[in-house]
Amino acid sequence: MHSQLKVTIFLVLSVISVLCFLVVATLLKGQPIAHFDSSVIAAIQEMERPWLTSLMKAFTFIGSTPVVVVITIVCLFLFFKFLHHRLELVLFLVLIAGTAILNFILKMIFQRDRPSLHRLIQETGYSFPSGHSMEAFALYAALAFLLWRHVPTKRGRTAVILISILMILSIGISRIYLGVHYPSDVVGAYFASGFWFTFSVWIFQWYMENRAKRIPAFKGFN
Repeated sequence: MHSQLKVTIFLVLSVISVLCFLVVATLLKGQPIAHFDSSVIAAIQEMERPWLTSLMKAFTFIGSTPVVVVITIVCLFLFFKFLHHRLELVLFLVLIAGTAILNFILKMIFQRDRPSLHRLIQETGYSFPSGHSMEAFALYAALAFLLWRHVPTKRGRTAVILISILMILSIGISRIYLGVHYPSDVVGAYFASGFWFTFSVWIFQWYMENRAKRIPAFKGFN
C-alpha cells in the first residue's frame, strides 16, 4: 500500500472515530442507549459463574492503571534495547499518556454515575468513558502497530493483531461483567481511544513521510 494512502486512511479513521464517539455521547440519556445497556448487561451477567468471575477480575486487573504503567515501562525498555527506534518510543508514550489525559477530561465533562445494579467489585469515580477500556485499546493497539512493523512473517503479524483484539475486548467486557460500567461506557471508550490512536498514528506517519522526503533532498543539496 502506498505510504501516502496509509497516512490518509488513518486520518479518515480518526474522523470516523470521533464522529461515532459524539453520536454515543449525544445519545447517553436517550431511551435507545438505555435499552442497549440493559440488554447487554443482562446477557453478560446471566453468564455469571465463579470461574468466570475470577477470569474477569484477572482481565480487569491487567487493565488497571498500575499494570498498564508497568507494561508500558517494560515495553519502552524492550523497544529501546532491541529496536532502537526512538521516534516509535515517543509515539508509544504519546498514545498511552494522551489516552489517560483524554479519559480524565471526558469523565469530568460527562460526569456519568456508574451502574448501581449488580456489582461484583467496587469502583469509584465517573463511568463514561471507561478508563480501563480506553487504556486497553491504547496499549494493545499501540503494541500491535509497533510490533507489526517488525514481525517478518504474515502468521506472526496475524497473531499479534488477534492477541491485541482479544485483550482489548476481554478487558472491556470484564468491566460490564463486574457491574462497574455500562456497555455504552465501553463502546464510547473504544471510539475515544480509537480517535486518539488513529490521530496520533496519522501525525507519526505524516512526519515520517515528510522526513523521508527531506533527507534525500538534504543529501543532494550537500
